[in-house]
Amino acid sequence: MTDIITVPAFTDNYIWLVCNEKRAENKKYAAIVDPGEAEPVIAALKKDNIQPVAILITHFHHDHVGGIAKLLSIYPNLSVYGPASENIPHITHPLKGGESLSFDEIKADFQVMNVHGHTAGHIAYYTLDNENFDKENFDKKNSGKLFCGDTLFAGGCGRVFNGTMEDLHDSLRKISQLPADTLIYCAHEYTLDNLGFAKWVEPNNKDLLAREEADRELIDNDRATVPSRLSLELETNPFMRTHLPHVAKRVAEATGKTLNNSTEVFSAMRTWKDSEYD
Repeated sequence: MTDIITVPAFTDNYIWLVCNEKRAENKKYAAIVDPGEAEPVIAALKKDNIQPVAILITHFHHDHVGGIAKLLSIYPNLSVYGPASENIPHITHPLKGGESLSFDEIKADFQVMNVHGHTAGHIAYYTLDNENFDKENFDKKNSGKLFCGDTLFAGGCGRVFNGTMEDLHDSLRKISQLPADTLIYCAHEYTLDNLGFAKWVEPNNKDLLAREEADRELIDNDRATVPSRLSLELETNPFMRTHLPHVAKRVAEATGKTLNNSTEVFSAMRTWKDSEYD
């Protein structure tokens, strides 16, 4: 079994340590996901006497890669995995998507997914415990954990920078096909803000209103709302619901556009949020 340690960074980032479950005298190891800042990672590693084995990068933005150099100065033998098509210093293992990564120390395998859109080369890492991993049918037979950077957020999704609306829509549809109990480890604590916009889209969604209440209670008690579960995103995240007729109707009314398909609904919704809510 893997053990996930949350490392808060900056004002609202999350860095993830994917660790083996320490038992008896066994040493604890970790893969570090998106270390935008080195200091909190180093502190977490030292606190629990964890040895890092690799760095996994989802995309090139500074708040996801800014800590790599300092981590390498302390742990010079670390392998650094990341998207091949983005300019990220220190990458030792460029990835195009579709690769399978194995880390015996943490007893986890990762399937690399193309989830372009937020950036043109954005990737995600989907992991399962080794004893349950089915590489050929990972998206159908097994549940797991998805480290998705800024592609999918709890209650929302990332902005489009140098990617395209079409790619981000397609990436979210791809994620929606994973098992419903997949845990979504995104990189920011944006949940309550995202749910505020979600209520613009679906003000009468009872699942959404219940989620907002539950997540507000977590925040009020200084607890993270992440990870979320994919099933919850499918019920409450408007960017995962652009195929639904009532969502399409609401977005068309709000934006004054004629929307012919889910991709156009997504693009109009993302632009609406960017221009009038954020």
